[in-house]
Amino acid sequence: MTITDLRTKRANLWNTMESFLDTRRNDKGVLSAEDDATYANMEKDLDDLTNEIRRMERKEAIEAELNKPVNAPITEAPDRGAKPEKAGRASSAYAEDFGRHLRGRMPLHNVLSEGTDADGGYLVPEEFERQIVTTLDEANVIRSLAKVITTGSERKIPVAATHSVAQWTAENGAYQESNPTFGQKQIDAYKLTDLIRVSQELLQDSAFDLESYIAGEFARAFGIAEEQAFCVGTGTGQPTGIFTENGGTVGVTAAATNAITVDELISLVYALKSPYRRNAKFLMNDATISLIRKLKDNNGAYLWQPSVQAGEPDRLLGYEIYTSPYVPTVAADAFTVAFGDFKNYWIADRAGRTVQRLNELYATNGQIGYVATERVDGKVILAEGIQLLKMKA
Repeated sequence: MTITDLRTKRANLWNTMESFLDTRRNDKGVLSAEDDATYANMEKDLDDLTNEIRRMERKEAIEAELNKPVNAPITEAPDRGAKPEKAGRASSAYAEDFGRHLRGRMPLHNVLSEGTDADGGYLVPEEFERQIVTTLDEANVIRSLAKVITTGSERKIPVAATHSVAQWTAENGAYQESNPTFGQKQIDAYKLTDLIRVSQELLQDSAFDLESYIAGEFARAFGIAEEQAFCVGTGTGQPTGIFTENGGTVGVTAAATNAITVDELISLVYALKSPYRRNAKFLMNDATISLIRKLKDNNGAYLWQPSVQAGEPDRLLGYEIYTSPYVPTVAADAFTVAFGDFKNYWIADRAGRTVQRLNELYATNGQIGYVATERVDGKVILAEGIQLLKMKA
């Protein structure tokens, strides 16, 4: 079955679910126990189809990448001169010595001293770091939505607190002065670490791609920890999350502790100023989406609109929906839905991730330890650009 067939099947199933709800509600407006179980099964089928569509989209993306030509065609006369060697962590010599360091072998080129840090680890080669960052992007929805910068030190970002105001002035009248004020948001760098162990037998297996394994493991662990902090981080020893008291602005407070209404979602959209709505998106937990799927607008149309095109996310009130398991679920006093332009959330990567090899710590177990370290921060820079829906206390 093709991905187009799956999308068509999902759209037909959704239409069936809409009709089922419209025709099976009793005079109290609810489903019977039997009909509720039937609808729950249809919801499960819909989720299964959605997951299969996403799986096939990823498969198509991987196949497209693998089908790209390995070599670029020669369009110019070959250069007779030697190709200049990249310097520092981008050089092939550095990458080769770093790989030998991971396996506990003596370096050949003695260039790793260029990348030592204060704790005895080595800065990873540039290609290795790009592999980690790419994997983080794939596993971390907040990174794909936010503004990501790289900084070498703490950074203070000026933010306009008030704006100047134009005045109507009579001919020959005195100009009235405006005094816009400015504040500052400081981006710090919090330390995130991970430690893994690899058996010495595995290290001796030359067929094992140690570099890719370590990069993938660290990226997976860092991606999970980062996304959780970017959603609900406290700002103490870790980034400040979007769904915290210090995150976005509370645009709407729900009237209930366990339900969200159509009117509240519409109010949330228009709590965001018009310029931000041009690039606005919804962010919530999958459990919250399961509640919102059954909501209709005043014309009887369902708010949730399943995607029918490759690469297109589902939509709510015409805006894209993104989900993260670390967004709080519906509960009393919880921030459950964010709507806004998430480029107002800044993620600052402190340049350079390090990997340190621990030779002696696990020697009695026949293992070698590896410690990866990165320093990162994240916070909402312009709070009015992200509106939150807060449940009733």
